[in-house]
Amino acid sequence: MLLANNPHGSESLKDLLVGQILWITWNDILTIALVSVFILLIIFSFRQRLNSLGFYLLFALAVTSSVQLVGVYLVFASLIMPALGSCGYRNALLVGYVIGTTGYGLGLLLSSFLDLPSGAVIVWSIAIIALLFKFAVKSKPME
Repeated sequence: MLLANNPHGSESLKDLLVGQILWITWNDILTIALVSVFILLIIFSFRQRLNSLGFYLLFALAVTSSVQLVGVYLVFASLIMPALGSCGYRNALLVGYVIGTTGYGLGLLLSSFLDLPSGAVIVWSIAIIALLFKFAVKSKPME
């Protein structure tokens, strides 16, 4: 509703959803790096005393700063799809990192070669790679 009377409202909404990952500047990266360092310092310094409210506040800060950088679709695809694809693996965290990194790399390459929007292609790449890891690659059962 806030964007309804804005002449550039639809473009602003598209940028918020899809993001502009190819147009990130070094200042943007520095800002998000400082926010990330702050979040990691809080997590590692106060791990024992960090309750669920503290976790959710830090999570909200991380998601909000990331959404403004790369868009809603990429942030939530990066959070959910690698976790789903790596579920059941003994080294689930490592497998999740592989899914996410491979999805971003493949998505950027495909978007460059096919001249398609980067955010959407990265989301699809992460989804396909997560599905391949989930169904095509046989995982060892967790113990």
